Amino acid sequence: MKITAADVNKLRKQTGAGMMDCKKALVESNGDFEQAVDFLRKQGQKVAAKRSDRDASEGAVLAGTTTDGKRGAIIMLNCETDFVAQNDDFVKFAQNILNTAIDKKPDSLEELKGLPYMDSGISIEERISEQTGVIGEKLELSSYGTLEADKVVAYVHPGNRLASIVGLNKDGNYDDLGRDIAMQVAAMAPVALDKDDVPKDVVDREIEVGKEQAIQEGKPAEMAEKIAMGRLNKFYQENTLMNQAFIKDNKKSIKQYLGDAEKGLSVTSFKRFSLS
Repeated sequence: MKITAADVNKLRKQTGAGMMDCKKALVESNGDFEQAVDFLRKQGQKVAAKRSDRDASEGAVLAGTTTDGKRGAIIMLNCETDFVAQNDDFVKFAQNILNTAIDKKPDSLEELKGLPYMDSGISIEERISEQTGVIGEKLELSSYGTLEADKVVAYVHPGNRLASIVGLNKDGNYDDLGRDIAMQVAAMAPVALDKDDVPKDVVDREIEVGKEQAIQEGKPAEMAEKIAMGRLNKFYQENTLMNQAFIKDNKKSIKQYLGDAEKGLSVTSFKRFSLS
Protein backbone atom coordinates (compact mmCIF):
# COMPACT_ATOMS: atom_id res chain seq x y z
CA MET A 1 0.00 0.00 0.00
CA LYS A 2 1.30 3.45 -0.90
CA ILE A 3 1.78 5.78 2.07
CA THR A 4 1.14 9.40 1.09
CA ALA A 5 2.52 12.56 2.65
CA ALA A 6 -1.05 13.46 3.61
CA ASP A 7 -1.37 10.19 5.54
CA VAL A 8 1.88 10.86 7.38
CA ASN A 9 0.83 14.42 8.18
CA LYS A 10 -2.56 13.25 9.45
CA LEU A 11 -0.95 10.74 11.81
CA ARG A 12 1.59 13.34 12.94
CA LYS A 13 -1.20 15.76 13.86
CA GLN A 14 -3.11 13.00 15.61
CA THR A 15 -0.21 11.74 17.70
CA GLY A 16 2.39 14.51 17.86
CA ALA A 17 5.06 12.03 16.72
CA GLY A 18 7.81 12.94 14.26
CA MET A 19 7.32 12.66 10.50
CA MET A 20 9.72 9.74 10.03
CA ASP A 21 8.27 7.89 13.01
CA CYS A 22 4.77 8.33 11.58
CA LYS A 23 5.84 7.11 8.15
CA LYS A 24 7.49 4.03 9.66
CA ALA A 25 4.38 3.33 11.77
CA LEU A 26 2.13 3.50 8.69
CA VAL A 27 4.45 1.26 6.68
CA GLU A 28 4.60 -1.31 9.48
CA SER A 29 0.79 -1.26 9.82
CA ASN A 30 0.07 -1.32 6.06
CA GLY A 31 -1.61 2.08 6.26
CA ASP A 32 -4.02 1.19 9.07
CA PHE A 33 -4.22 4.30 11.27
CA GLU A 34 -5.35 2.53 14.44
CA GLN A 35 -2.56 -0.01 14.14
CA ALA A 36 -0.12 2.82 13.39
CA VAL A 37 -1.15 4.62 16.57
CA ASP A 38 -0.69 1.38 18.50
CA PHE A 39 2.73 0.95 16.89
CA LEU A 40 3.77 4.42 18.08
CA ARG A 41 2.46 3.70 21.58
CA LYS A 42 4.45 0.51 21.67
CA GLN A 43 7.52 2.40 20.57
CA GLY A 44 6.91 4.82 23.42
CA GLN A 45 6.56 1.96 25.88
CA LYS A 46 9.83 0.46 24.67
CA VAL A 47 11.59 3.79 25.12
CA ALA A 48 10.05 4.18 28.58
CA ALA A 49 11.34 0.75 29.55
CA LYS A 50 14.81 1.52 28.23
CA ARG A 51 14.91 4.75 30.21
CA SER A 52 13.29 3.47 33.40
CA ASP A 53 16.56 3.85 35.28
CA ARG A 54 16.92 7.51 34.35
CA ASP A 55 16.23 10.23 36.89
CA ALA A 56 13.17 12.29 35.88
CA SER A 57 13.89 15.11 38.31
CA GLU A 58 12.78 18.02 36.13
CA GLY A 59 9.26 18.77 34.97
CA ALA A 60 6.24 20.94 35.62
CA VAL A 61 4.21 21.39 38.80
CA LEU A 62 0.83 22.97 38.12
CA ALA A 63 -2.26 23.75 40.20
CA GLY A 64 -5.71 25.12 39.47
CA THR A 65 -9.31 25.31 40.65
CA THR A 66 -12.80 24.91 39.33
CA THR A 67 -14.52 28.07 38.13
CA ASP A 68 -16.61 28.22 41.30
CA GLY A 69 -13.50 27.93 43.49
CA LYS A 70 -14.86 24.99 45.45
CA ARG A 71 -12.29 22.40 44.41
CA GLY A 72 -8.64 22.44 43.42
CA ALA A 73 -6.12 20.03 41.96
CA ILE A 74 -2.34 19.90 41.74
CA ILE A 75 -0.11 17.65 39.62
CA MET A 76 3.57 16.97 38.95
CA LEU A 77 4.64 15.77 35.50
CA ASN A 78 8.32 14.83 35.47
CA CYS A 79 10.87 14.69 32.68
CA GLU A 80 14.66 14.37 32.60
CA THR A 81 15.91 17.77 31.47
CA ASP A 82 15.12 21.42 32.05
CA PHE A 83 15.18 21.88 28.27
CA VAL A 84 12.07 19.72 27.94
CA ALA A 85 10.47 21.08 31.12
CA GLN A 86 10.57 24.63 29.74
CA ASN A 87 9.18 23.62 26.36
CA ASP A 88 5.76 25.17 25.72
CA ASP A 89 4.34 21.91 24.36
CA PHE A 90 5.40 20.01 27.48
CA VAL A 91 3.84 22.62 29.77
CA LYS A 92 0.67 22.56 27.66
CA PHE A 93 0.61 18.76 27.95
CA ALA A 94 0.86 19.04 31.74
CA GLN A 95 -1.86 21.71 31.74
CA ASN A 96 -4.19 19.43 29.77
CA ILE A 97 -3.66 16.69 32.36
CA LEU A 98 -4.40 19.16 35.16
CA ASN A 99 -7.56 20.33 33.38
CA THR A 100 -8.72 16.71 33.17
CA ALA A 101 -8.06 16.25 36.89
CA ILE A 102 -10.07 19.35 37.72
CA ASP A 103 -12.92 18.38 35.42
CA LYS A 104 -13.19 14.64 36.14
CA LYS A 105 -12.41 14.59 39.90
CA PRO A 106 -10.38 11.34 40.06
CA ASP A 107 -9.85 10.00 43.58
CA SER A 108 -6.28 8.84 43.04
CA LEU A 109 -3.21 9.19 40.86
CA GLU A 110 -3.87 5.79 39.27
CA GLU A 111 -7.44 6.78 38.45
CA LEU A 112 -6.19 10.01 36.86
CA LYS A 113 -3.71 8.07 34.72
CA GLY A 114 -6.54 5.87 33.45
CA LEU A 115 -8.77 8.75 32.35
CA PRO A 116 -9.01 9.62 28.64
CA TYR A 117 -6.53 12.24 27.46
CA MET A 118 -8.76 14.95 26.00
CA ASP A 119 -10.53 13.54 22.93
CA SER A 120 -7.65 11.38 21.72
CA GLY A 121 -9.28 8.07 22.53
CA ILE A 122 -6.32 6.94 24.64
CA SER A 123 -5.66 7.22 28.35
CA ILE A 124 -3.40 9.78 30.00
CA GLU A 125 -0.97 7.01 30.89
CA GLU A 126 -0.88 5.82 27.28
CA ARG A 127 -0.39 9.39 26.08
CA ILE A 128 2.53 9.84 28.48
CA SER A 129 4.08 6.62 27.18
CA GLU A 130 3.54 7.83 23.62
CA GLN A 131 5.16 11.19 24.37
CA THR A 132 8.10 9.40 25.97
CA GLY A 133 8.76 7.90 22.56
CA VAL A 134 8.26 11.21 20.77
CA ILE A 135 10.42 13.30 23.11
CA GLY A 136 13.03 10.65 23.89
CA GLU A 137 13.01 11.29 27.63
CA LYS A 138 11.45 9.43 30.51
CA LEU A 139 8.16 11.11 31.43
CA GLU A 140 6.25 10.33 34.61
CA LEU A 141 3.07 11.65 36.16
CA SER A 142 4.39 11.27 39.69
CA SER A 143 2.02 13.22 41.93
CA TYR A 144 -1.62 14.27 42.10
CA GLY A 145 -3.59 15.89 44.89
CA THR A 146 -6.99 17.47 45.29
CA LEU A 147 -9.02 19.21 47.96
CA GLU A 148 -12.47 20.69 48.41
CA ALA A 149 -13.48 23.60 50.62
CA ASP A 150 -15.79 26.60 50.73
CA LYS A 151 -13.03 28.50 48.94
CA VAL A 152 -9.99 26.97 47.20
CA VAL A 153 -7.13 29.06 45.83
CA ALA A 154 -4.15 27.87 43.78
CA TYR A 155 -0.67 29.28 43.33
CA VAL A 156 1.97 28.29 40.76
CA HIS A 157 5.43 29.74 41.27
CA PRO A 158 7.06 31.20 38.13
CA GLY A 159 9.00 28.48 36.34
CA ASN A 160 6.46 25.76 37.23
CA ARG A 161 8.77 24.06 39.73
CA LEU A 162 6.56 24.66 42.76
CA ALA A 163 2.81 24.97 43.34
CA SER A 164 0.23 24.80 46.11
CA ILE A 165 -3.49 24.81 46.79
CA VAL A 166 -5.23 25.91 49.99
CA GLY A 167 -8.78 25.57 51.25
CA LEU A 168 -10.56 28.19 53.36
CA ASN A 169 -13.55 27.60 55.62
CA LYS A 170 -15.57 30.50 54.21
CA ASP A 171 -16.62 31.54 50.74
CA GLY A 172 -16.22 35.13 49.67
CA ASN A 173 -13.90 37.58 48.00
CA TYR A 174 -10.75 35.92 49.31
CA ASP A 175 -8.78 35.52 46.09
CA ASP A 176 -5.94 37.83 47.16
CA LEU A 177 -5.90 36.54 50.74
CA GLY A 178 -6.02 32.95 49.54
CA ARG A 179 -3.16 33.61 47.16
CA ASP A 180 -1.14 35.03 50.06
CA ILE A 181 -1.71 31.83 52.03
CA ALA A 182 -0.94 29.63 49.03
CA MET A 183 2.30 31.57 48.49
CA GLN A 184 3.10 31.06 52.18
CA VAL A 185 2.65 27.31 51.77
CA ALA A 186 4.82 27.31 48.66
CA ALA A 187 7.60 29.38 50.22
CA MET A 188 7.69 27.97 53.76
CA ALA A 189 6.78 24.29 53.17
CA PRO A 190 4.82 23.69 56.41
CA VAL A 191 4.69 20.07 57.55
CA ALA A 192 1.17 20.39 58.95
CA LEU A 193 -1.74 22.78 59.29
CA ASP A 194 -1.56 23.27 63.08
CA LYS A 195 0.09 21.79 66.17
CA ASP A 196 -2.43 18.99 66.57
CA ASP A 197 -1.91 17.89 62.97
CA VAL A 198 1.78 17.10 63.32
CA PRO A 199 2.24 13.30 63.32
CA LYS A 200 3.08 11.82 66.73
CA ASP A 201 6.31 10.24 65.48
CA VAL A 202 7.51 13.65 64.29
CA VAL A 203 6.70 15.22 67.69
CA ASP A 204 8.44 12.38 69.55
CA ARG A 205 11.51 12.73 67.35
CA GLU A 206 11.69 16.49 67.90
CA ILE A 207 11.46 16.01 71.67
CA GLU A 208 14.21 13.38 71.67
CA VAL A 209 16.44 15.55 69.49
CA GLY A 210 15.76 18.54 71.75
CA LYS A 211 16.65 16.59 74.88
CA GLU A 212 19.84 15.22 73.34
CA GLN A 213 20.88 18.69 72.20
CA ALA A 214 20.28 20.10 75.67
CA ILE A 215 22.40 17.37 77.26
CA GLN A 216 25.15 17.85 74.67
CA GLU A 217 25.15 21.56 75.54
CA GLY A 218 25.83 20.68 79.16
CA LYS A 219 22.36 21.35 80.53
CA PRO A 220 21.27 19.28 83.56
CA ALA A 221 19.38 16.13 82.59
CA GLU A 222 16.39 17.15 84.74
CA MET A 223 16.06 20.33 82.65
CA ALA A 224 16.45 18.63 79.29
CA GLU A 225 12.74 17.77 79.00
CA LYS A 226 11.67 21.35 79.66
CA ILE A 227 14.23 22.70 77.20
CA ALA A 228 13.09 20.17 74.59
CA MET A 229 9.46 21.26 74.98
CA GLY A 230 10.52 24.87 74.45
CA ARG A 231 12.28 23.88 71.27
CA LEU A 232 9.21 21.92 70.21
CA ASN A 233 7.16 25.12 70.43
CA LYS A 234 9.70 26.80 68.17
CA PHE A 235 9.36 23.86 65.78
CA TYR A 236 5.59 24.43 65.70
CA GLN A 237 6.08 28.13 64.97
CA GLU A 238 8.40 27.42 62.10
CA ASN A 239 6.73 24.34 60.60
CA THR A 240 2.96 24.51 61.09
CA LEU A 241 1.10 26.82 58.73
CA MET A 242 -1.24 28.50 61.21
CA ASN A 243 1.65 29.34 63.56
CA GLN A 244 4.21 30.42 60.99
CA ALA A 245 5.15 34.09 60.71
CA PHE A 246 3.37 35.59 57.70
CA ILE A 247 5.96 36.16 54.97
CA LYS A 248 4.53 39.60 54.15
CA ASP A 249 4.39 40.72 57.79
CA ASN A 250 6.52 38.65 60.16
CA LYS A 251 4.99 40.36 63.20
CA LYS A 252 1.84 38.32 62.58
CA SER A 253 1.24 34.61 62.45
CA ILE A 254 -0.96 33.20 59.68
CA LYS A 255 -3.63 32.63 62.30
CA GLN A 256 -3.53 36.32 63.26
CA TYR A 257 -3.49 37.42 59.63
CA LEU A 258 -6.64 35.43 58.91
CA GLY A 259 -8.34 36.63 62.10
CA ASP A 260 -7.61 40.24 61.22
CA ALA A 261 -9.18 39.73 57.79
CA GLU A 262 -12.36 38.17 59.20
CA LYS A 263 -13.25 36.62 62.52
CA GLY A 264 -13.38 32.85 62.33
CA LEU A 265 -11.64 32.66 58.96
CA SER A 266 -9.25 29.72 58.80
CA VAL A 267 -7.45 27.28 56.53
CA THR A 268 -9.02 23.83 56.31
CA SER A 269 -6.25 22.07 54.38
CA PHE A 270 -3.42 22.55 51.92
CA LYS A 271 -1.26 20.64 49.45
CA ARG A 272 2.17 21.52 48.10
CA PHE A 273 4.32 19.86 45.42
CA SER A 274 7.85 20.85 44.52
CA LEU A 275 10.56 19.60 42.20
CA SER A 276 13.60 18.68 44.27
